[in-house]
Amino acid sequence: MKLVRKLAWVVAGIAVLAIAFTAWLTFQPSPTGFAGGTHVALSDYSGPTPTGIPRDVALNDRIARGEYVTRMADCEACHTARGGTPFAGGRPFKLPFGTIYTPNLTPDVKTGIGAWTDDQFVRAVHRGIGPDGKRLYPAFPYGSYAMMTDADVLAIKAYLFSLRPVHAPTAPNTFVFPFNQRWLMIFWSTLFNRTGEFEPTREQSASWNRGAYLVEATGHCGECHTSRNVMQAMNQRLKFAGGQAEGWNAYNITGDAGTGVGAWSAADIASYLSTGHAQGRGTASGPMAEVVALSTSHLSPSDIGSIALYLKSVPALHSATLTDTLAGPAPVSPRAGRPGDPSGKRIFEGACASCHSWTGAGALLPQADLTGSRAVNDPSAINVAQMILSGTGPQRAGRPYMPGFGAAYSDREIADTANFVTARFGSHPSRVDAKDVARLRGQN
Repeated sequence: MKLVRKLAWVVAGIAVLAIAFTAWLTFQPSPTGFAGGTHVALSDYSGPTPTGIPRDVALNDRIARGEYVTRMADCEACHTARGGTPFAGGRPFKLPFGTIYTPNLTPDVKTGIGAWTDDQFVRAVHRGIGPDGKRLYPAFPYGSYAMMTDADVLAIKAYLFSLRPVHAPTAPNTFVFPFNQRWLMIFWSTLFNRTGEFEPTREQSASWNRGAYLVEATGHCGECHTSRNVMQAMNQRLKFAGGQAEGWNAYNITGDAGTGVGAWSAADIASYLSTGHAQGRGTASGPMAEVVALSTSHLSPSDIGSIALYLKSVPALHSATLTDTLAGPAPVSPRAGRPGDPSGKRIFEGACASCHSWTGAGALLPQADLTGSRAVNDPSAINVAQMILSGTGPQRAGRPYMPGFGAAYSDREIADTANFVTARFGSHPSRVDAKDVARLRGQN
């Protein structure tokens, strides 16, 4: 009997710990809870509405307004395959448990959303439930989109329905068991998709509330810039302290002066979001370059300013994996400074120095300036290696462009070059090897 009682106590203890752990994962701070104040329903908010299109953008056409909201929500990037038709889907996202392909958002009746009703579209965006009742995976950020108003969601639908229908069936995902069981998303949604429509904070300014809506709801910035817990939900206790997106590091955007954007001015943030470059801060690359090109660069100056204002208010969290000190320009002479990897130096001399210069300050364009870039000061060198592999993506008018060298150099050569770049232009040299680059190459 004593053994039975002991076993019962052990089982009870494990159950209590499991419940406590689940509660700790589930009951997290609200997205804007850090600011304190009183959250009020939109209908009770006396200031200018933080939703919809900004007041300084004169768009009288319903479709044009829908396009603006679609830009706010950054739908095109994920729902467009590389080289494919915009919004026709087919872009692969490689996750630890398989690959998922984004669906077709054009109004094709058979393979797109052409047969979807307003209610079905809103339910999919807010709750992650398709018109057939199947659960959507939270790779689609409905956890953030749940805060969008019905009017904004339907504005997106109106714009998507104005596009030319494209017949493009969605490829099946390759998830392994049990992750291929969509019905399990019922439990995920119950735990982590409980946020309702965005509620402004009464004590904050209209611009701050607009920024909160753009960052937390439509722009869903936390989906990349916040790390995930074991249930693959955003860990709001580490809000904006850094995460990963498609094999790239999405860096800290909290108010931390050393590892976040606390030392950035509002003008720095505005320049970065509108042009993809902020002098002395770096140039957007990888998924962030797509965000700029397809989303934030299309927003009004007032909206960009609201985003900057909101980000500057986010409490500082320090990233332990990053350095507080960003290196200044390297010496003019290639023979001075840290020697770095000799193989990487040879490749840099032949393929990189003509644009970036030996100082790293950029030889031709300010966008080629490596000084102050978080990527070259990141000891992991993940984003540097990714840039060498893939470049900045498709060339777009008025946007910073760098070609990819993945086809020209081996994994070993790319690793050597990344290590040379961080040694010469960063605060700490990296130790990337060929296996690391091979892994990154497989994620592209």
